[in-house]
Amino acid sequence: MELSARLESAGAVLIEGPKACGKTELARQVAASEVLLDIDENARRATAIEPALVLAGETPRLIDEWQVEPAIWNHIRRTVDERNDRGQFVLTGSAAPADDVTRHTGAGRISRLRLRTMSLAETGHSTREVSIASLLQGCFEGCGAPPSKLSDLTVQLCRGGWPGDLDLADRACLRSRIDYLEEIRRVDISRADGVRRDADNVGRVLRSLARNLSTPVSARTIAADAGGDSGPLDPDTVRSYLDALRRLMICEEQPAWSPKLRSRSRLRQSPKRHFVDPSLAVAALGATPERLLEDLEYLGFLFESLVYRDLTIYSRTCDADVYHYRDNTNLEIDAVVENRRGDWCAFEVKLGVGQVDSAAESLLKFRERMDLKAAGEPKVLGVIVSSGYGYTRDDGIAVMPITALGP
Repeated sequence: MELSARLESAGAVLIEGPKACGKTELARQVAASEVLLDIDENARRATAIEPALVLAGETPRLIDEWQVEPAIWNHIRRTVDERNDRGQFVLTGSAAPADDVTRHTGAGRISRLRLRTMSLAETGHSTREVSIASLLQGCFEGCGAPPSKLSDLTVQLCRGGWPGDLDLADRACLRSRIDYLEEIRRVDISRADGVRRDADNVGRVLRSLARNLSTPVSARTIAADAGGDSGPLDPDTVRSYLDALRRLMICEEQPAWSPKLRSRSRLRQSPKRHFVDPSLAVAALGATPERLLEDLEYLGFLFESLVYRDLTIYSRTCDADVYHYRDNTNLEIDAVVENRRGDWCAFEVKLGVGQVDSAAESLLKFRERMDLKAAGEPKVLGVIVSSGYGYTRDDGIAVMPITALGP
């Protein structure tokens, strides 16, 4: 387990992630004692008066939702130094407090572990035949066609990878996600940094983000799109909303890849915007699997975001990150996975197998523009689709279904 490995090398481990992604349950697998700051009022008082009382206990000691009392960070850091031992604390947090000059760095003492919602492989909806780690080594042997239909995949996309919802019926699961966003817009977003925000405007921003999922939409565009009868929202206000949503780990950005090119194309650096799980975009728009199947264009954007979620989860196991590529000629590549050694793969994401030819053409054009002496040859160029067999085309482009991907 990655958490256990990190506890062997650091004095404390901070597990970060959105609410309800399983942070506390993961921490409890290794913790010998715990304190739950979000519900234990006495512990919160003790943090201000005598922090040692909160930190005392068998180790590893779980400090759940530490950001409720941000001052405890420095006390944990100091205690780790004083004890001079590994595996002392496990912290969990569903929000990142605003930077504070009084809070010292945890470098060398506190390791950060980002927890996300569950991938299709983790929920049992992928065969794991195609390993991202193997692809980064240039290995792809194809795979059988997993028994999945677009309608089934759409249901899973709407349900999301939330561990607490695995046993819920589909309708209840959709309702749970809507309630989740309601709590975010009415309560949690103001708690992220202590700034009161208009819940209705937050809801409009969330819906605009959902409409512009998997695109490099700007804050100014969101401000215009989210405006009501009184006109566009202020772009600076929207930027503050987006920052708060990132602190809550509800929304995130897929950064642009910056390779060296041998062509005269100029790179675009705007990140693509995603929800941490595409089910939140579905909830923001009040959509259902049936409605999404009637709008395949938008379903394609949701599918791309689902692929980004899963690639990000799988890539973490091999120290890789997921980027996108876009240049001034509007050549776009949906996902570039690169590890710390510089090995990389590039993928186009297409909902239907009928789009594979155009995706392969884009990938080959993309390869021609790379300065391969500087970037190195791609280990794999591939098209990720919703269903069907995994195989390699005559032009060398790999085709693989998302329901066969794994770490």
